Amino acid sequence: MSKILGNRIHVYRAEHRMSQGDLAEAIGVSRKTISTIEVGRFIPSTIIALQIARHFDAKFEDIFWLKDLESSK
Repeated sequence: MSKILGNRIHVYRAEHRMSQGDLAEAIGVSRKTISTIEVGRFIPSTIIALQIARHFDAKFEDIFWLKDLESSK
């Protein structure tokens, strides 16, 4: 069974009133990187994922999780 990495980045950004650009600048990546991670087209490196969690002072598992590919449809 295939897995994908789900995320709640957009939820955390909304709660903190941040744009994709704001988050990107804060962690040192491009806005497009944040965008493609949010929609699931790009799986972030461990470092980027941990930087995102650290930026929001959240646990990694609160923002990212594994889910079955079949259940994401």
